[in-house]
Amino acid sequence: MSAFGKKGGAGGMRPGAKPAFGVARPMKGGNAKADSGEGGEQFPPLPGSDDGADAPKPAPAPAASKPQGKDTASAMDRLTERMNATNAAEAEAGGFEASVHKIKEQVLPRLLERVDPEAAATLTKDELSEEFRPIIMEVLAELKVTLNRREQFALEKVLIDELLGFGPLEELLNDPDVSDIMVNGPDQTYIEKKGKLVIAPIRFRDEQHLFQIAQRIVNQVGRRVDQTTPLADARLKDGSRVNVIVPPLSLRGTAISIRKFSEKPITLDMLKEFGSMSEKMCTALKIAGACRMNIVISGGTGSGKTTMLNALSKMIDPGERVLTIEDAAELRLQQPHWLPLETRPPNLEGQGAITIGDLVKNALRMRPDRIILGEIRGAECFDLLAAMNTGHDGSMCTLHANSPRECLGRMENMILMGDIKIPKEAISRQIAESVDLIVQVKRLRDGSRRTTDITEVIGMEGDVIVTQNLFKFEYLDESEDGKIMGEFRSSGLRPYTLEKARQFGFDQAYLEACL
Repeated sequence: MSAFGKKGGAGGMRPGAKPAFGVARPMKGGNAKADSGEGGEQFPPLPGSDDGADAPKPAPAPAASKPQGKDTASAMDRLTERMNATNAAEAEAGGFEASVHKIKEQVLPRLLERVDPEAAATLTKDELSEEFRPIIMEVLAELKVTLNRREQFALEKVLIDELLGFGPLEELLNDPDVSDIMVNGPDQTYIEKKGKLVIAPIRFRDEQHLFQIAQRIVNQVGRRVDQTTPLADARLKDGSRVNVIVPPLSLRGTAISIRKFSEKPITLDMLKEFGSMSEKMCTALKIAGACRMNIVISGGTGSGKTTMLNALSKMIDPGERVLTIEDAAELRLQQPHWLPLETRPPNLEGQGAITIGDLVKNALRMRPDRIILGEIRGAECFDLLAAMNTGHDGSMCTLHANSPRECLGRMENMILMGDIKIPKEAISRQIAESVDLIVQVKRLRDGSRRTTDITEVIGMEGDVIVTQNLFKFEYLDESEDGKIMGEFRSSGLRPYTLEKARQFGFDQAYLEACL
């Protein structure tokens, strides 16, 4: 019998162990052959699916021509297939990893008896590996478990992640292809890869194990999470944003949401290469960032607002003093003179909270050239508009909205949510005079992120804010592999913000980009 107690023979487990990492494949339609086209494919088709998987299906065969493939019957067939699909997304952390974790459960208690946790916490992971190796071998000998080199290495890594890192999350945090991690209790974790959600082959021991890891994450930034404060925002050392919600608010157990950011700074040129915008849009945004235009970046959750804000910050003059204000500091500006500020939640007595509005008011006394808000959600919108109107040109912020027009409406509503007693017309006028550009970003259903609108705020006409579109992304079609096809079109209008560009000597380049 092997150390894992699961082998059927000498080589029975090893060949079957590898696919355990790929149990999540059904989300991508990769098991279409095994399922005969039933239940493995999502609607719309995903870019990751290969042609071979689609070939045996009976439905696409008659739809040789493109128009026929998009008729009502075909669309209804896909809806029926989705409705009848079984939940093939449930992944079991089986095979090799499950065996290693089973051994870990036996080794960890005995290992902790032999080490000093405080001394271990002072060592790096590499140093801890060297110290643990002989102790692990000793414990395995006691348990009469024999492991090969690969299994020993995997066991060491799991144990050190458990003691110094974030347990099962370490593997996902170190994967550069994973952009989002969503833990829905100890038994279910989803990740986002290339804009699509798939289930991850990891599990936590139990709710207590997951709760301990959540506490370890928030404690690093001086926050806490428990039954008295069941919500917490935090960040990891690499700048990733973390949200934790625990029972009784979360009914499935502790839930952790981690938004990872690219280690390599994203620039506007990179976004253009990714297909997020056209060459002319990229030039216009570069000029807008350099010419100190007041920019609001609007979009939905996970659409790339923070990425766009970081990319725009590259165009800020290195000699300018920039202050960023956020609930959980996640912006990573590419400027030498940058001071990040972070809000503070209330203490146990409900006192001592420092809000974004408080920090904006204080920032005005810190001689900033630009003030950048990670996200506006309430009455602090009025403070930001005041800053934009009082000599802090080039200020930027993000907010959640589905279109530029809705973005303006949300800004009006957020100011009205506060205690400021001024008429709506005055609020609209303040917005029209403060904001220069609205950049709308969207995550399309194929997982791609596009800059769909660049809109100028011109002024007021009566009690209505007047805008004009400089650029717009127009949907054209959908490719066979589910990719959204469209084109970025310029409206050909003379930009109203041309005067600001002229002050910095970019008027001709800006005009050519917009026309």
